[in-house]
Amino acid sequence: MNPRAPLQALLDREAIRECLYRYCRGIDRVDEEALRSAYWEDATDCHGAWNGSAEGFITQALQRLRQGGRRVHQVNNIAIELHGDVAAVESGFFALQAPADAPAKRTLLCGRYLDRFERRQGEWRIAARTVVYDWIEERERPELTRSDAVLFGARQPAGCAAPNDMLYALLRDVRAADNEAKP
Repeated sequence: MNPRAPLQALLDREAIRECLYRYCRGIDRVDEEALRSAYWEDATDCHGAWNGSAEGFITQALQRLRQGGRRVHQVNNIAIELHGDVAAVESGFFALQAPADAPAKRTLLCGRYLDRFERRQGEWRIAARTVVYDWIEERERPELTRSDAVLFGARQPAGCAAPNDMLYALLRDVRAADNEAKP
């Protein structure tokens, strides 16, 4: 057995988790670059009403997401089974959504992403995704129509789309400091 195999397996699992987190950031922050970086160009996605290319899913999702609304996606219980350059990955997800065209309608979705990940040129990304829905709950929440200043009050800043979300200022600052520190 290769003595580096256990370390490589840890590195592979971490790369897969990072990819899943980029997907969530891409959706929640409407960050097209992060969203696209989670999928291979020839990937497929079976995502509820959408069943086709990941490119098609991304295009239609970005059109809807850019209209506004609120959303939070979190992944958990990430089970990764590695098989060389392919992995079977089951990730639980929790998503809260309030679309721009119905801001008072809150939808809670829970389910699982069943992903075939592939490593190509040393990088792991989703090659095929099927979303399995295990729970849905829809409620009217009129308070969600309020402005961020009223809704969140002193709990500022509130999350928003890229590039205005505070995350992107943090990333710019840290990257700039890192570049300045390099000889």
